[in-house]
Amino acid sequence: MRGRSRPVVAIDGPAGAGKSTVARAVADALGFVFVDTGALYRGLALAASERGVDWEDGPALAKLAGELDLSFGPEGHLRIDGDDRDDEIRTPEMAQGASKVSAHPEVRAALLGVQRALGADGGAVLEGRDIGTVVFPDAEVKVFLTAAPDERARRRQRDLAERGVEADFQDLLASIRERDERDVHRAVAPLRPAEDAWVLDSTGRSLEEVVERVVARVRSVGQGPENSGRAT
Repeated sequence: MRGRSRPVVAIDGPAGAGKSTVARAVADALGFVFVDTGALYRGLALAASERGVDWEDGPALAKLAGELDLSFGPEGHLRIDGDDRDDEIRTPEMAQGASKVSAHPEVRAALLGVQRALGADGGAVLEGRDIGTVVFPDAEVKVFLTAAPDERARRRQRDLAERGVEADFQDLLASIRERDERDVHRAVAPLRPAEDAWVLDSTGRSLEEVVERVVARVRSVGQGPENSGRAT
């Protein structure tokens, strides 16, 4: 497995597809490290907003990224300069901020090394939008997790409600469609499945079913030829 004793699992997909929830559960089931790469971009957006750095200023954002200590605690929460800021980055505003700051090539270059270091030894589940295409193109398991836009909006609304945040469904749906458009058509690392990714549509599937299917996929590594394509 490319010199790694345990595989790297790359889970990519659009906003609201459930990547973080699925990736965390898969990591727990396998005893792997969970890395939420989207949290890094959300954390940068949060730090930029607090320090007066414009989300459209790529060079300034990249400089800030190099100055921040971005890490994950044992509970999987993002820490910025040692402080747990996970709750603060899980808002619609920071989701939009992450999409905007991640569009800058300077920012992606600045955070690429951080992401690769977190999964370099294998035994890691990384989720994001370009893990299988850019961050770990040699990942042993690549999953592109997707779902219908309206289902993704309902899930996001439910997640926010659990945090005590009220959000309008139509606003969330419009935000998801806007982000999809921006992520798919951005010039740098556009959102798309890797050629050898397994496309898994989670619409109408329970979390448990999706996690079971991904775990089975990981455990099958090395037992036969890789079957890329769309899940049934």
